[in-house]
Amino acid sequence: MKIGFAPAGSDDSLAGSQAHLQLSQAQRELTVKVVYYGPGLSGKTTNLQMIHKKLQPEVRGRLLTVETRDDRTLFFDLLPVFFNTAGGYRVKVKLFTVPGQIIHNATRRVVLQGADAVAFIADSQRSATEDNNTYWKDLHEDMLENGLDPLEIPVVIQFNKRDLPDTKSEAEIEETRRRGKEPVISAVAIRGEGVLETLFAVLQLAYHQLDARSQLSKHIDLDERTFLTQIFSHVDLAGTDLEQKMNFDSPDVFKRSVGERK
Repeated sequence: MKIGFAPAGSDDSLAGSQAHLQLSQAQRELTVKVVYYGPGLSGKTTNLQMIHKKLQPEVRGRLLTVETRDDRTLFFDLLPVFFNTAGGYRVKVKLFTVPGQIIHNATRRVVLQGADAVAFIADSQRSATEDNNTYWKDLHEDMLENGLDPLEIPVVIQFNKRDLPDTKSEAEIEETRRRGKEPVISAVAIRGEGVLETLFAVLQLAYHQLDARSQLSKHIDLDERTFLTQIFSHVDLAGTDLEQKMNFDSPDVFKRSVGERK
């Protein structure tokens, strides 16, 4: 159940600022919700499948997928990742995907409810530009319908399918990165390229937003380093950009999101 978190002795303004935080004091459990959003067949489900494959079994739940006969996700995929903090809180990171087909507009809006961060999965092919733009607009409209502020909810953009012909050039993707505030990551999700980098970036931004709003490090003794380390120390990073960067003992490893503008 989604509840506000107001520690003993805190004032009403603090409780109000944390109204969206999914924290159960009774169960000592924090849930972080990340939604993978984008056009149909852009690679949202493939991202979750690759993440599930790379995670060690002891920190992952089942990957639940509902598909139609044409192999498209009908409702949503859900992959829970979980760990316990030193302070005795159980942290669940739930990764959802929305259905991409136009006929499921209402379902996308429902799945987006309560999202703490969004990974927008775009198709790099030039022929998909119009669909990418349409779904980007829909994302912001769905956020507003759910009472989410598009200026506050962190978003990471992944340009997937970089291995296919007639895709946007690296210069064009760099221009997208330069124009916006969102980290932009190139990917070939079917080969696992860019998948974990996207996950790291979106979880890092989700933590920043939650901590700024709810002071997780103070109230439940969960700092950024612990949050990310507890997840990514249980992930097979071999062959990814994170493999060399993820020196968990380095004070600089968490300073910048992967794909963020320099």
